Amino acid sequence: MKRAGGERGRAPPHEVRIIGGRWKRSKLPVADVPGLRPTPDRVRETLFNWLGQDLDGWRCLDAFAGSGALGFEAASRGAAHVVLLERDRTLVRSLADSAQRLKAAGLRAECADGVAWMARAAPSSFDLVFLDPPFDSALAAPALAAAARVVAPDGWIYLEQPQPLQADAALQVGLRVVRQGRAGAVHFHLLRREGAEDPDKGPVFDSAPVKAPG
Repeated sequence: MKRAGGERGRAPPHEVRIIGGRWKRSKLPVADVPGLRPTPDRVRETLFNWLGQDLDGWRCLDAFAGSGALGFEAASRGAAHVVLLERDRTLVRSLADSAQRLKAAGLRAECADGVAWMARAAPSSFDLVFLDPPFDSALAAPALAAAARVVAPDGWIYLEQPQPLQADAALQVGLRVVRQGRAGAVHFHLLRREGAEDPDKGPVFDSAPVKAPG
């Protein structure tokens, strides 16, 4: 989701497509909500190449769901349990309608503040947490700290924000930047809970930015 600014001058799409898994090419509506910008196809493709295409049995949380593109993408690739959090009731209804249409039994949409919800959730209860907070907000840091609490050992956190995340900032909440890329004004990161066994040594940075469609 992109809110409060985002990539100015670009009209939002009316729909996005799921790009992989059992619902590949299925469409998700994008409501006419000011500032809403779903994560672009190329960025989602890069993310799920990093994670691997099979998320069978994973527990996933999309804490700023918006169009639901990230959460539905995870469910399409086998995630067993996906929670979509969104404060806008119109968007929550749209997410619930899409889940019903796709018969996504393991996917649940809730009207909630993502940071507050994570603060109340059980620790280590998710394998993957998506964080795409409003673009010009100050929510990325508190959201990352809250997500570090709810992600399981060996679990992953995906973060989008306007600037690259510094390794020290991630380490302060027990996370390590594993991969990082850029699409236009958006920097996106894949983090892992510190202490997890991982074959990669240090962060991996894409050699070229991912181009956002447009």
